[in-house]
Amino acid sequence: MPTLNSEEDALKPPTQTRYQTRKPTNPQRGQNRIPNTKEQTNPPFKSNQIPPSKTAKMVQPRMLTKADETSANDENEVRREDQEKINRFSRLHQRQTVLDEQLKGKQKDKEDLEEVSMELELADEDELVPYKIGDSFFQLPLSDAQGMLSASTEKIDTDVTKLEDSIGELREEMQQLKVALYARFGRSINLET
Repeated sequence: MPTLNSEEDALKPPTQTRYQTRKPTNPQRGQNRIPNTKEQTNPPFKSNQIPPSKTAKMVQPRMLTKADETSANDENEVRREDQEKINRFSRLHQRQTVLDEQLKGKQKDKEDLEEVSMELELADEDELVPYKIGDSFFQLPLSDAQGMLSASTEKIDTDVTKLEDSIGELREEMQQLKVALYARFGRSINLET
């Protein structure tokens, strides 16, 4: 570090080496500050005021048209039977959702059983086949396993048709309720699922 020999050395600016750069002075403190053209020239606003840029973006209130007034006055009142129809529609929709999930599960089980039956057709006649009953597997002859598999497939087929029929009935009743409720309330009710 260089030492200072006299007052003149103290007043001289420090010399820079080629690796050192002099830090610029803070323009906020300096007297010769060049104004930034991007800065706002608006006077500052108080903290409890809305900034001027945000007041221009606010939506101005508007007058209601005659059609808006009549539709607001003619809005239908919900009667007890209307509320019962809405509740019935909601229960049917929930039931349909549950049945749709059950149907997807049964269809997946049906596909799995069809895949297993195709695999069993390729198996040897003398081979014992592991067959799942409940939570455990039993070694069964191929013919017995195929017979039990066909019985399971028929049972799942009947379950699938029952589920499809009940879902169809639910949809028909829901459609009737939709028609009645849309006729009563128009666009003020949303029953789309």
